[in-house]
Amino acid sequence: MKIKNQPKERLVLSWADLGPDKYLSDRDLQYAVKLLSSCSHPYIYKITFATANESSALVIRPFSEKGTLKDLIYKAKPKDPFLKKYCNPKKIQGLELQQIKTYGRQILEVLKFLHEKGFPYGHLHSANVMLDGDTCKLLDLENSLLGLPSFYRSYFSQFRKINTLEGVDVHCFGHLLYEMTYGRPPDTIPVESFPPAPSVFVVSVLESILTCEALKNGMPAVSRLLQMPLFSDVLLTNSEKPQFKIPTKLKEALKISKECIEKRLTEEQKLIHQHRRLTRAQSHHGSEEEKKKRKILARKKSKRSANESGEEHSAKYSNSNNSGSGASSPLTSPSSPTPPSTAGASSIPPAPPLPPAAPAPSTEVPTSQPDASRGALLSSIQNFQKGTLKKTQTCDYSAPRIS
Repeated sequence: MKIKNQPKERLVLSWADLGPDKYLSDRDLQYAVKLLSSCSHPYIYKITFATANESSALVIRPFSEKGTLKDLIYKAKPKDPFLKKYCNPKKIQGLELQQIKTYGRQILEVLKFLHEKGFPYGHLHSANVMLDGDTCKLLDLENSLLGLPSFYRSYFSQFRKINTLEGVDVHCFGHLLYEMTYGRPPDTIPVESFPPAPSVFVVSVLESILTCEALKNGMPAVSRLLQMPLFSDVLLTNSEKPQFKIPTKLKEALKISKECIEKRLTEEQKLIHQHRRLTRAQSHHGSEEEKKKRKILARKKSKRSANESGEEHSAKYSNSNNSGSGASSPLTSPSSPTPPSTAGASSIPPAPPLPPAAPAPSTEVPTSQPDASRGALLSSIQNFQKGTLKKTQTCDYSAPRIS
């Protein structure tokens, strides 16, 4: 594509499809993308042409011979392939202190400008900062409109306190400042300790963004970072007046889109948090130490249950013995025979006395003598006389009565 009045200028064409965070209507998206070419700011890289449709967008910018801030950090040539430039650097070295202070202040100024305009960014990293002389200028403002994911999303999506696009920009600035200082990105987030830096003021800014305490409490505001000693004494020589007029209707649409982006981020952070808790719980219960603890507890519980069942069995056996001995004890002494009952109405005979113990065997021959009581009974039967019985009078009431 040829641009009028710029036949010798080298251009860079950027074509991108829409991403998952695209919440603007097609009409608002087309209008907002075209509006980017009218944005004028000393720290925003100029857009020559921009357009969008229902599925993608095209943006054209001038080519810069100096390349990006990432090229400067890695001492790379802009035209070299990506792998050659960044994957095997010959020397890892950060920028000078004055460069860190100046570039950092310029980037914070443009972030503050975009936040005041209500324009979401969220795509700050060293390859999105173009160098123009001694000035840093931001690239890819259209990415947030297209709904593209942030370069550092996998980092800040793990921390629930980074839940606004302003906080995302500050967190991304912390990554960029670390890379400018040490010549490489941080190995892990959060950062537990920082290597020696050109100034203690650099470390104080990094600690306010990348430490565990900072990530738990939330990101500082851009205005607070501008007041810190590292950036407060930097003099900005560029006198260009920023201009970026956004109509009220589009501002409202951008606000709604920003809220939707932040809502999706919060939901994603919640899912990640739940998954991490579940993973930690599974790891804890699956560890060898925890398995040993569970085995010991199971043994103690089994032993306690066995003791309780043994005590219960002993108690039941003792109770059965006590009740059996009470039921079998006689009411009278077995040596004294129960006297015969004189009541004729009772039909239950008394219990027979226990037989006497067998006498010890004797060598003497017993004599046969009749029992005295048996002889008396036989004598009474033989002397029985019917005439001695008294006569009785019987009244018969079995006949029917007629009244």
